[in-house]
Amino acid sequence: MSDEKLVGIVLVSHSGPVAEAVAALARGLAGGGETAPVAPAGGTDDGGLGTSSDLIAAAAAQVDRGMGVVILTDLGSAVLTVKALLAEGDELPDGARLVDAPFVEGAVAALVTASTGADLDAVEAAAVEAYSYRKV
Repeated sequence: MSDEKLVGIVLVSHSGPVAEAVAALARGLAGGGETAPVAPAGGTDDGGLGTSSDLIAAAAAQVDRGMGVVILTDLGSAVLTVKALLAEGDELPDGARLVDAPFVEGAVAALVTASTGADLDAVEAAAVEAYSYRKV
């Protein structure tokens, strides 16, 4: 599946372990086999809490398969870091898109949808739709 053109997913959290756990959860719930590419970008370069533009850019490059990259974030300053990277214009792959969606549910929905070969708009729509998931 690695040569197939698919939308990639980047999960930006203030915590490396949180980003890694959400990526693992999404992979497991997407069937556990081969999925669209997903990469965590959590914490700072030295492993602390925060966000790192270098880690985000590296994760986006890692998952880019030519169909765009959906970037999901956990908290406010992660959003600001991604927006700054997008504004710079050359740090992220073409088609990289910050998506306003719940972090966990959106990650699962995005990865499941991307793994079907869906395009960037469909992957974004699936992640955003996760806002409507009711728990009660």
